[in-house]
Amino acid sequence: MKRDDFRFFHHLRVRWAEVDMQKIVFNAHYLMYFDTAVADYWRALALPYEEAMHQLEGDLYVKKATVEFNASARMDDQLDIGLRCGRIGNSSMVFHGAIFRGEQLLITCELVYVFADPATQTSRPVPGKLREILSGYEAGEPVVQVRTGSWSELGQDAAAIRTAVFVQEQRIPADMEWDDADHTAVHAVAYNRLGQPVATGRLLQAEPGVARIGRMAVLQVLRGSGVGQQVLQALLQAAERRGDRRAVLHAQRTAQGFYGRLGFSPEGDPFEEAGIPHIGMGAALPLPGR
Repeated sequence: MKRDDFRFFHHLRVRWAEVDMQKIVFNAHYLMYFDTAVADYWRALALPYEEAMHQLEGDLYVKKATVEFNASARMDDQLDIGLRCGRIGNSSMVFHGAIFRGEQLLITCELVYVFADPATQTSRPVPGKLREILSGYEAGEPVVQVRTGSWSELGQDAAAIRTAVFVQEQRIPADMEWDDADHTAVHAVAYNRLGQPVATGRLLQAEPGVARIGRMAVLQVLRGSGVGQQVLQALLQAAERRGDRRAVLHAQRTAQGFYGRLGFSPEGDPFEEAGIPHIGMGAALPLPGR
C-alpha cells in the first residue's frame, strides 16, 4: 500500500504508555490506532455515529480484523493512519488501513464490519443510503450541503443545533440564546447526506458594509471535521453578495485559532459574554484565498 491509496488520514504521536522497554509500540496498540481512525473516518463523513446508526436502524460490528507487521513504530513517532472503504457486500463492508511514518509503511490492516440489528445482532443488508455515503466520500464527493435562508426556512434545524451546543453543552441560559435578530438574519445550516443538521451560524448587518457573524455552532462530535468552516464560508459569501466589505464576530476564546486560520484577526481586549471568555475578531472581505 502507498499513501496515495488513501484520501483519509488520522494523525497521532506515539505516547510513553504505548511502548515497551525498547520503546517499541506494543502490538495490540496498532488495533487501537485503527479503531481510533475509524471513529475519525465517521467524523469525516459528517455522521454523528450514534444518531446516524439510529436513523439507519442498525449498527456495525467487527467480524474480523487482520494485521500485518512490516516495521515497528517507536516512542514519539508521528504516525499517519490511512483508512478507506474497499468493498461493500450485502451486509458487510471491508476497510483497508495502513500506518505510515512519513513515507515508510509500517503496518497494514483489514477490518471487516457487519451491519446488523442492534437488538439481536443478526446481520441485515447495508442500507442504500450508507452505501451512497461511503462510495461518494471515497470518490471525493461532498459530505455536507450548506443551505442559507431565513428563520422561517431553517429555524427549526438551526434551533436544534444551538440548543444542543449552547444551552445543553455550554449551559447558556435559554433566554439569553434567543433574540429578535433571528427573524431578520440570514441563517446557514449544514446537512449531512442523511439529511441531519450538523452545524449552523447566522449573518447580521453590524452597520452598512459590515457583516456580523454569530451563533456559530457545530455538534460536538463533528468539531474539527471542516463542517464549521463550510458554514462560515457560506455566510461570508452571502455577505459579499449583498456588498459587505468587512466581517466581524465575537469568538469564544477556545475558537480563536479556528477563526484566525481562516483570516480573522483579534480586535480589542478579551471580554466575557454569557459567562464565557470571548475576543472580538474582524477581517476584510473577500478573505484571502477565497
